[in-house]
Amino acid sequence: MKNLNRRNFLRKTSLSGAALISGGVLSSCATVKEVPASGGQYMGGFAAPPLSTVRVAFIGVGARGSGHCKEIASLPGTEVVAICDLYEDYAERSKTAAMAYEGRHQDIALYHGDENHWMRMLEEVKPDAVFISTNWKNHAPMAIKTMEMGAHAFVEVPIAVTIEEMWDIVNTSERTRKHCMMMENVNYGRDELMYLNMCRQGVIGELLHAEAAYIHELRFQMEEQERATGSWRTHHYADRNGNLYPTHGLGPVAQYMNLCRQDDNFRRLVSYSTPARGRELYAAENYPANHKWNQLSYGGGDLNTSIIKTNMGRTVMVQWDETSPRPYSRHNLIQGTKGTLAGFPTRVALEGGVEGATDSHHRWAQGEQLETLYEKYDHPLYKRLNSSTKNSGHGGMDGIMRYRIVECLRQGLPLDQNVYEGCFWSAVAPLSEKSVAEDGMPQDFPDFTRGNWSSTAPLSIIT
Repeated sequence: MKNLNRRNFLRKTSLSGAALISGGVLSSCATVKEVPASGGQYMGGFAAPPLSTVRVAFIGVGARGSGHCKEIASLPGTEVVAICDLYEDYAERSKTAAMAYEGRHQDIALYHGDENHWMRMLEEVKPDAVFISTNWKNHAPMAIKTMEMGAHAFVEVPIAVTIEEMWDIVNTSERTRKHCMMMENVNYGRDELMYLNMCRQGVIGELLHAEAAYIHELRFQMEEQERATGSWRTHHYADRNGNLYPTHGLGPVAQYMNLCRQDDNFRRLVSYSTPARGRELYAAENYPANHKWNQLSYGGGDLNTSIIKTNMGRTVMVQWDETSPRPYSRHNLIQGTKGTLAGFPTRVALEGGVEGATDSHHRWAQGEQLETLYEKYDHPLYKRLNSSTKNSGHGGMDGIMRYRIVECLRQGLPLDQNVYEGCFWSAVAPLSEKSVAEDGMPQDFPDFTRGNWSSTAPLSIIT
């Protein structure tokens, strides 16, 4: 953070020096368990040797995976070498899409029909990078095996379901010296990139508080009963009570605040859920009494609110709701000593007003009033790539993310999101479940970096 003296900030918060333990690892609770060293090397800022051509394989080519396969195939310097999916029609569909590009992807091995064929694929094809877009419970074992077989792993959100799995991912990445990136695409949205740029330039002063959300009514997915997202995700809503999908909102604000990088890190979380009503009512209204969805006991609250306290005493509110009948929102708010940037709708308030738009911070600048800000603060990465990625999905953020992954691998650059960030952002889910189960009791974040976060440079403004 610009103009922020970390030592002085710590003095002003309730976090005492007694909370620091040897090695620089922060723990505020004696029950935090020591995790043995991985035997590898710290991966913050890690850059793998450059690859002139990235040989890519895909595990899972349904809704998200098919998009990854098609778009990665369109990028220069890539070769799609293998596709694996449980369903043959999905695998064939993605093979056809990939083969349409420049004749570079003609020898694509297909694996389907067995839940374990992805392991055979890794052994036989030996790709450089693997994109994993399967159900949540498969993310960790597939990412771990991918790295053990010598490939970089790129995993859909969340990176894993349990804290134990996250430690296994970190340890494997450190031992194998292979990337494991959780593909948080929202970090590449236009507004999110612009706000990152504005925060880096100190436009809103010292950053104090953030708010993030994933509010997305998805009850219609319960129609996907045999395969696709609803067939497995509905069981998570029934069996788990917490903030199950936090990273779309949390990822961008965590990067604004440099969490897990030099300035600050995640410390503690408290979490509460509302009663669980919406899914049960929806099932009763839309399916016969003997339908499998009416045989579930829906235990997950319709809306969860979690509050994160950082090492420096800053706060982050994270909300999740995929059930309630309300408009989509990721919230995306960052508040500093000189102003606030917010999303849904996009709006800005600065002390003294926004030049050419407002005369004080008591009114938001929004709509057409923001054009001057876009012109001045649009992120250079967005300006460089938008024309070629704007039709790639989710307003172009998917395309920018995929392009950057390939660019970093080909040029031997550190990735924009490291393995530790994927774990910290995903850890909100299991920690919130435990907090909710204990009536809001605080839960400490494990330090996946073992204290090394303070030596990791903040994400730069990439040009």
